[in-house]
Amino acid sequence: MKSIMIHAYTKLNLGDDLFIKVLCERYPDTRFILPARKEYKQCLAQLPNLTVYPIESIWVRGVRKLLKKWNDVDFQKLLLKRLALRCDGVVQIGGSMYMQGEGWKRDYAWKLDVFDTSKPFYVLGANFGPYTDDQFYQKYRELFSTYTDICFRDEYSHELYKDLGNVRLAPDIIFQHPQQDHPGTGKPVVFSVIKPSARDSLKGLDTMYYNKIKDIAVAFIQEGHEVKLMSFCEYEGDEEAARAILSLIPQQYADRVSLYFYKTNLEEAVSLLASSSMIIATRFHAMILGWVFGKPVFPIAYSDKTIHVMNDAHFTGTYADLKTMESLEPESVVRSFDTNRLNVTVLARQAEKHFEKLDNYLGKSKNAKEAVAITPAVFARRGHES
Repeated sequence: MKSIMIHAYTKLNLGDDLFIKVLCERYPDTRFILPARKEYKQCLAQLPNLTVYPIESIWVRGVRKLLKKWNDVDFQKLLLKRLALRCDGVVQIGGSMYMQGEGWKRDYAWKLDVFDTSKPFYVLGANFGPYTDDQFYQKYRELFSTYTDICFRDEYSHELYKDLGNVRLAPDIIFQHPQQDHPGTGKPVVFSVIKPSARDSLKGLDTMYYNKIKDIAVAFIQEGHEVKLMSFCEYEGDEEAARAILSLIPQQYADRVSLYFYKTNLEEAVSLLASSSMIIATRFHAMILGWVFGKPVFPIAYSDKTIHVMNDAHFTGTYADLKTMESLEPESVVRSFDTNRLNVTVLARQAEKHFEKLDNYLGKSKNAKEAVAITPAVFARRGHES
């Protein structure tokens, strides 16, 4: 049995946690090692082939005290390096894993030091950017050339590196998520919300965004709907945002609004989206899951990655850009209830291509479906409905 280390964003973010689940379920005969906070033992407890390596366990803290000459960052890097060396390869799975921030040179050096690129290294489901420095692009070109396989989830990122022989393209991995049917009435309109100022590019937009979401929520309530404000990630400020928006709801409508916070209850959170009547999706994977579940989705794009994927998927419904949504009419969002669906049948099959090369290394899952070949031309011809 091969042993694979998972490199992922482990801050209890709903979308990223789904990536890990999909990966482990696809390869039941592979042992996966996930360095993460201890809560992941509960979050992903249903995955028998996953071992969560708690990077803040009691013994780790004890050893750190004995080795006082190392700071926390150096000690964690040492532990991860030893873990990676003990495994047969590394799978990095996640979306926005290559964004240029102030500390990108430090992060780049960290990757070079921790991961032995003489072993298989797979990048699945990522997009590249945003970036502003050509050196950032060029340094990752050097690093990517040493990787076994890179499968981007958007055409923009693919175009940047398509001349490298190990770079491929497929739609977002979560398009493969099984569809769920939740019949019944009284389904809420779910708003996935964020704290804009948690991102450098959206500083100063909290008040505008919160007030606009409040206005849209009131418009839906006035049409007879229940509203649920949903947090995907406490660490990134979603819960703070949801509470702030709730506090703005006029008192006469307050009993029609409730909160839902994703913690470690992955299946329950996904079921909430599947049982909604519509999704107002600021979170990227609220948009993807809404399409998968056949819901009308009104995306609020907070970054270019959302725009790129909407374009790739030929989504023709209405949407808003968070930076310019101050002029958005709430009634136009309500009207999209009857139009903003997307047929993802072809996208779901194409999304399997992320695992094409890893299938060759680990052995294809018995339950994996055959996927159609992906080229940018095929990517542009998928069926859609608005």
